[in-house]
Amino acid sequence: MKILLLGSGELGKEFVIAAQRIGQTIIAVDSYENAPAMQVAHGFEVINMLDGEALDRIVAKHKPDFIVPEIEAIRTERFYDYEKQGITVVPSAKAANFTMNRKAIRDLAAKELGLKTAKYQYATSAEELQKAVQEVGIPCVAKPLMSSSGKGQSTIKTESDIEKAWQYAVAGSRGDVIEVIVEAFVNFHSEITLLTITQNNNPTLFCAPIGHRQERGDYQESWQPAKVSDADLYEAQDMAEKITEALGGAGLFGVEFFLTDEGVYFSELSPRPHDTGMVTLAGTQNFNEFELHLRAILKLPIFEITLEKAGASAVILASEDSNNPTFTGIEKVAALPKTDFRIFGKPTSRPYRRMGVVLSHDTLGTPIENVVERAKTASKLITVNS
Repeated sequence: MKILLLGSGELGKEFVIAAQRIGQTIIAVDSYENAPAMQVAHGFEVINMLDGEALDRIVAKHKPDFIVPEIEAIRTERFYDYEKQGITVVPSAKAANFTMNRKAIRDLAAKELGLKTAKYQYATSAEELQKAVQEVGIPCVAKPLMSSSGKGQSTIKTESDIEKAWQYAVAGSRGDVIEVIVEAFVNFHSEITLLTITQNNNPTLFCAPIGHRQERGDYQESWQPAKVSDADLYEAQDMAEKITEALGGAGLFGVEFFLTDEGVYFSELSPRPHDTGMVTLAGTQNFNEFELHLRAILKLPIFEITLEKAGASAVILASEDSNNPTFTGIEKVAALPKTDFRIFGKPTSRPYRRMGVVLSHDTLGTPIENVVERAKTASKLITVNS
């Protein structure tokens, strides 16, 4: 099969590697040359994916069997036409459109499906944001409707933060939608990602829950399995199944939840492998998240997902701008037991850009805090140089 991958970051790279292993053909697309997934794909295209005509041209040129989005900034309304042409959009044109825009997915979750979410409002100007903050209360979180990896997200703790939050959200917004969602702060004790795999003719499957910690709206460490009560896990699985069923199609969804003393709150959803799911590269499961996404897409039956190890991931961040980043300390991590690493191959760096990840694993039953600490400590041994 020929797969057109729209977005070629580190998640896309691992997806391409999984696809190459079972003989698929991949054309990787991004806005710049030598993106990570391009380095392992059969071919590549460099376009602005918000340019609908450019997107149409490469679809017509390559005639793919599948279109697999990896990022948000795509002219996703074109996907409905591609489906009519007989191309499979992953997981579906509806899923891609709804989840590329926080407004659509939040309204689907809260208003149509009745899932428990934080109180929220929308704003298209700093003045509207002021009113929205008064409605939901302080503290609250402001996010662009279209963004990823925490870009443009900030916490409003006082009224003086509102103008700054609006400017930051606009600067971090992807695409041409300048609108912000402001959410009441949920007093949660932990966050989890529930990797949810929908299949065409087989039951929906769930991976063991993944815990994660964020800074600046972006994940820093993730671990599997996360500690979740049976009641909370059942509630999260029920919500995940309802929303993925409403979106349709086959593939892996990363569904995020807040765990609170009052139960489980739906947070966000991505219709593709999730950054926190990179922990599955530590061998925590019989199939990692990229292999699961691919198998669901290709309608290969997935008999079961088994938890094999306890694992953790910790990011390797750049601290400076560079057009030729290099790395030191890799040999120190390579010498550690039950520890591995991935360098993504991004051609440039900037402060806080994710350049790699350290992975640690241990036997099931090992205190997960120990595995996380090992990954965190190891990640600090690698330095990204300008």
